[in-house]
Amino acid sequence: MSPVDPASLNPAPNPANHQRFNEFLPTRFYVQHQTEGRWNYHDELTAITSDGLGSLAWLWNGATPGETLVATYGEHAFVRRFNDLPSVEDALIPFGLPYVTTHLHNAHVASESDGNPMDFFGPGEFWDHHYPIIYARNDPNEALASLWYHDHMLDFTATNVYAGLSSMAIFYDHIDTGDENDPRESALRLPGGYGQYDLYFILHDVRFGNPGTQFAGHPTYNVFNTDGHLGDIITVNRKAFPYIEVEPRKYRLRFLDGGPSRFYELAFEDGRHFFTIANDGNLLEAPVDVTSLLLGPANRFDTIVDFSGDRGHTVNLVNVLEQVNGQGPTGRHLDVPMPVMQFRVLDVNTVDNSRVPDFLRALPQVDLSEVVTEREWVFDHDMGLWTVNGSFMDPTIISAFPKQGTAEIWRFRNAGATWSHPVHIHFEEAQTLTWNGRPPTGVAKSRKDVWSVGPGDDVRVFYRFDDFLGRYVIHCHNNVHEDNAMMLSWSIQP
Repeated sequence: MSPVDPASLNPAPNPANHQRFNEFLPTRFYVQHQTEGRWNYHDELTAITSDGLGSLAWLWNGATPGETLVATYGEHAFVRRFNDLPSVEDALIPFGLPYVTTHLHNAHVASESDGNPMDFFGPGEFWDHHYPIIYARNDPNEALASLWYHDHMLDFTATNVYAGLSSMAIFYDHIDTGDENDPRESALRLPGGYGQYDLYFILHDVRFGNPGTQFAGHPTYNVFNTDGHLGDIITVNRKAFPYIEVEPRKYRLRFLDGGPSRFYELAFEDGRHFFTIANDGNLLEAPVDVTSLLLGPANRFDTIVDFSGDRGHTVNLVNVLEQVNGQGPTGRHLDVPMPVMQFRVLDVNTVDNSRVPDFLRALPQVDLSEVVTEREWVFDHDMGLWTVNGSFMDPTIISAFPKQGTAEIWRFRNAGATWSHPVHIHFEEAQTLTWNGRPPTGVAKSRKDVWSVGPGDDVRVFYRFDDFLGRYVIHCHNNVHEDNAMMLSWSIQP
């Protein structure tokens, strides 16, 4: 994002609208306009649209994904977002609703800036977001690295995000500095900087209209399928069949499943090993050697991939996980993997000062003596819609009132036999205590904000409530399930 002069904001930001505004005064100010326009997913898709102008999309400042919000801890941000989408009757996209609210997933921010699904605003209006870039409880071990922001309109999150309203955010600090040449002793010197050797990829699977039809070349969506939506083409940063040229050296590659419903198991076609260094944007204690990544909607994984032995060759990234409907994966591998993207390794000389450290960042201490209660959240299905604790989403009901300064154990239980639910809690990261009775290991031993709870799964996490007050939500991040009632509200009380 490109900063703007705060004096250009009219009206000026109102500190009274934001918790702790004067404690965390913004140092950078940004403006975004959400509009309807055209986007080139691929030249061949643009060519089959009726006017050849590109696929219909909802855009941030003229693009999807929008600009990446890059921030450093301690440098607080203020973002004013204008809804310049057309009215319902004038919108060209036949799905979605041009009322919006933007969630910075999963920043530690006050309720009024969280992008709560009920805090939506219509065409011609704007909303101010105050983003204190702070550690929860002022603990550097609570740092987040890879985040994203996306629309969260009540009942229309899946469609609005599918239309184009998603983008990335990256937070750095004195440990994860984004500079592989950083001389400070605390710096990890991971591959960087951003956009050069540190790259972020959002995956959205899209189904486009066929040639000769009314919506040829445009994204299509069946709003009546409440199981979930599957596309037949995997887009990366809203590009179909993309490639990127890379140098023969190490890269930090950040992957995000942008949904709405597809799960992925990402692997390189040649079966190579690589390192996973972060889960849901949270650095692990140590790199984990893997050959694939399993992502549910909204999951993020940071990796380090070494292309130094691939000079002059192409390395293919594929999805090997079978999924036949929107409810979730079958657990089987595809006979023919789905192509995701290509890395075309240049035949050039390069310098690589980056490292793969043995140790990354400590996990915050879990003190079970802080726990004041345990809550259970059961995810199920009823009458064609999706439920949490047997209830449908009702914006007028608050289902839990945790106290600020306390900790709780939250238990997620999937009562279904065939579907999977990526469970997301706003506001805080949590640590998994047990998954089906067993403590987590490997990549799963981390802080998280999305748990892909499969059929019959039972997950217990340790969760704290600090720094801000107000209402937040818990929901399934298969956004089709969320839009069809699988969400509840909760509120932090003083």
